Amino acid sequence: MGPVRYHEGRFPPDRLDWPTLIPLLGPTAAAVARYDGVLAAIPNPNLLLAPLATQEAVLSSLIEGTRTTMGEVLEFEAGREAESPDRLNDIREVLNYRAAMREAERLLAELPFSQRVVREAHKVLLSDVRGRNASPGEYRKVPNWIGPPSSTIEQATFVPISADKLPEALSAWERYAHSNQPDRLVQTAILHAEFEALHPFLDGNGRVGRMLVPLLMWQAGLVLRPMFYISAYFETHRDAYYSRLLAVSRDGDWTGWCRFFLEAVQAQAEDNLAKAKAILSLYESMKHRMAEMTHSQYAIHALDWIFSRPIFSSSDFASEAGIPAPTARRILSVLCDEEVLAVLSPASGRRAARLTFPKLIEISEGREPLDDHA
Repeated sequence: MGPVRYHEGRFPPDRLDWPTLIPLLGPTAAAVARYDGVLAAIPNPNLLLAPLATQEAVLSSLIEGTRTTMGEVLEFEAGREAESPDRLNDIREVLNYRAAMREAERLLAELPFSQRVVREAHKVLLSDVRGRNASPGEYRKVPNWIGPPSSTIEQATFVPISADKLPEALSAWERYAHSNQPDRLVQTAILHAEFEALHPFLDGNGRVGRMLVPLLMWQAGLVLRPMFYISAYFETHRDAYYSRLLAVSRDGDWTGWCRFFLEAVQAQAEDNLAKAKAILSLYESMKHRMAEMTHSQYAIHALDWIFSRPIFSSSDFASEAGIPAPTARRILSVLCDEEVLAVLSPASGRRAARLTFPKLIEISEGREPLDDHA
């Protein structure tokens, strides 16, 4: 049996089984709205939810085969050397993912959603990493296919649209993104599946396609910021994720994909809600503790900085937090004595100590029970 080939002439779908999808629409939209309500209540979501953005980058990259953790990424940013060249590449890919999301958000604050935004995000994603020779920011001009390593096109699992038909197909995709549809989440599901089926780049298609989910939700007004973290569900249900995408082209089963996507969004909205509430609760409790422990006018300033970088070097804190150096050193000493911070590696010679805020890391990675914060 040959590979599944792109569903030419069948986008957008001319029919969905709405009776199957309608029971999911209300609960999914309600879950997203509850999460968005907490997002609105967070005083500085870019700062407080920064670890969740890093974890999303880790998980989306993990689906594509990288092998690193949020802790390793944050330790690298705090000055720790990567264990090997391969691990260094993995870490850089995660950092690029995060930077690409920021670039897309910056552009979409000024521009409507467009292929230009997608290409610019792709350019950042593949900058100075393993895919840098895969024409960052440019659509492919040759065939590509999805299959086992070293497989030929005849041995592939899936063959996307041919390169010569890609420009017209992407224009249709962009027009659909701006069209009025019965439900914005279903529209987002279809846009994600179509992007993955087109596979317009030589590398990075999966990661860019997953970035599009929060960006499109933001553009549709479903969330206040493009801070919806979807990749944990796709990673946990990786086989179903790929099989549902494949069934779109093989069987024309758009409804099955949309059902899977809505279930993913509802589950992730609930998980995102629990984590955001837990982080907000931790922040509010720590505001009071910080003032009591440090007796410093810089207590909240220090707390904000630590929330944005829950693994850091003591020298970075002293030089970047905007706190006088003697005060910065005293605050870190107090927080370590009170076991708010833990020492990952002590200071040695000219090397600064690396510190971590374990509670925030545990919440962000899903290792902290969240029911207490609900």
